[in-house]
Parts: sequence; structure tokens; C-alpha cells
Amino acid sequence: MNLGTTVTEHLLRTQQKTPMATGSFTRLMNAITVAAKVIQREVNKAGLVDILGEAGRKNVQGEQVRKLDDFANATMTYRLQSSGEVCALASEEDADLIEIPRQSRKGNYAVIFDPLDGSSNIDANVSIGTIFSIYRRVTTGTDDGTLDDILQAGKNQVAAGYIIYGSSTVMVYTAGNGVHGFTLDPSVGEFLLSHEDIHTPEKGKIFSVNEGNYNYWEKGVRDYIDYLKNPKADHKGYTSRYIGSLVADFHRNLLYGGIFLYPADRKDPRKPHGKLRLLCEANPMALIVEQAGGAATTGSERIMDIVPQELHQRVPLIIGSKEDVRMAEDFMNGRRQP
Repeated sequence: MNLGTTVTEHLLRTQQKTPMATGSFTRLMNAITVAAKVIQREVNKAGLVDILGEAGRKNVQGEQVRKLDDFANATMTYRLQSSGEVCALASEEDADLIEIPRQSRKGNYAVIFDPLDGSSNIDANVSIGTIFSIYRRVTTGTDDGTLDDILQAGKNQVAAGYIIYGSSTVMVYTAGNGVHGFTLDPSVGEFLLSHEDIHTPEKGKIFSVNEGNYNYWEKGVRDYIDYLKNPKADHKGYTSRYIGSLVADFHRNLLYGGIFLYPADRKDPRKPHGKLRLLCEANPMALIVEQAGGAATTGSERIMDIVPQELHQRVPLIIGSKEDVRMAEDFMNGRRQP
């Protein structure tokens, strides 16, 4: 029986096309894949064990940590540390770089990840996910890497991806050779190729944004949303779809076409540039969407051109189908009126 192409087989085939490849990247991705399977197992039985609810502490962002957040963070950390392929490691949950054990071999990759995006939805059984971003080491030597290895512009990413835990578990990744999706077959315990060479539509009909923040947005953003909702406007109609889980909203729009927005707002003075993190959320999704033919911007600047200044830097994020993102930028910069 033909089970299809596994994610490991896909990685090995890609590796064979690169004469200088050593297998290090494949081993690193294998560590992420194993972590995803472990996290998926716990997500699926979360209601049966004591890992739902809050962990009783806040993360570096000041947000309440869920018990499953802690589990996912520990799982990703352990698997990546044990891979022997990372020199620097960072998580959305940790204030500083994660220490690589002294006895572990130090590799040539730096990884930053969000262990469980959308975790505020855990108790409601809404789709959540893991996001990761991979860079090549820029520091010299064989010892631990430094913050410089993580604080790189998104255009320097060698790979990025996400795993969405929903009605099925899907892993989507790019290593600069297109975007490919794999669905976990629980009967064999393997991620099998299900979405080969994903191309997002040039223009979609879905917009995803938290309209509860409408009164806190700049005028250009409000004008754009008003335009999309106006039945008399010169378009064929848009549909609002917002889950509140970045991986879930992004995944749907990647496949069907559309735009996701989390613009800057005045609601929280502690977050003047929006809620989403540049390094572990915006950059990896930007690489994926661009590889699929879409675009990602702050409204005035390409996401992957931003040189990060700090580990947990936040940015506005407008991402999706290329024509929709271009139109949003026109409204946000006053080049178009509703």
C-alpha cells in the first residue's frame, strides 16, 4: 500500500538537490516534527488530564500562561536542545535566550518559536498551533550562539513553518523552495504530504481582523474595513472570518485567499505597535506567504526587511493575498479613499 510521501522523505529529497547538504537541517526539522507529534497527543487528550486552564504565572509578555503552553514550550525546547543542531534558541514564553546544555553539541542554526499560538482558546477547543523560524548562525566558533544569531531580518530565514492542531494536525513549512503541507496520519504516526507546492490566490474574498478594536485603529485601517464591508463598493463582496488564533486564520486564508490584519491600535499603551511578535509570529508567516505568492507588511514596510532590535519586538501585521495586501496599504497610506 502506498502511504504517500512523509515529511522526512520530502526533506531528504530536497537535501539531495543540494550538493553541499550535510543532513543537519533534516535532523533539525525531524526534531520539530517529533515535538509536534508529542504536543498533538497532549492537545487531543487535554480534557482528560490536568493540563487545561491557567498555569498560575504570566509570561514575558504579561499574558497568563496556560498549562498546555508550558508543556508545549518544554517539549519544543527539549527536542531542539537534544538535536545537536542549534546554537541559539528562543521562545515566545521566555524573556531571554534558552540555555543550550553544556554537554550538547552546538550546531549552526538558531531557532525561535511560539510553542502554542492561540492558547487563550485552548479551553474552548479552538484550533491552536506551533510556529517556528530558523536562521543560519552568524556568530563564529563552536560555542553557544548569542542574541545576534536570533536578531536577524526575516529575509535571512532559511526556513519557517507552523503546525496547526485542529480537526486534523497539519504541518506547513518552507525552506525557500515553495510551501508544502503535511497532514498527520494517526494510524501510522507520520506526517504525509497533502498540500504540495501551495500557491495562495492573488486576490481573495476573506478578511480576518478583530473588529472589536475598530475604534482604536488609525483612520486608514477603518476606511479599508469599511470599504470591504460596503455592499455598494466596487468589489464582489468580502466575507469576515476571524478565529482569534493566528495559525488558524492564516492557514485558512493561505489556502482560500484573503487577508489577515492585526494593525497597531491605541487600546493598550504598552503595545503601540500591535500585539504580534516580529520574530516568532510575523517573520515566519511572512516567509511562508511570500513563498506562496502572497505578501506581508506593517502597512508601510515589508515585514521581512525589518531588522529586529529586541527579542520580543512587536509589529503591525497585514498579510495574505498580494492584491488584498496592496489595497490595504493604499488605504493605510492615504492613497485610496472608501
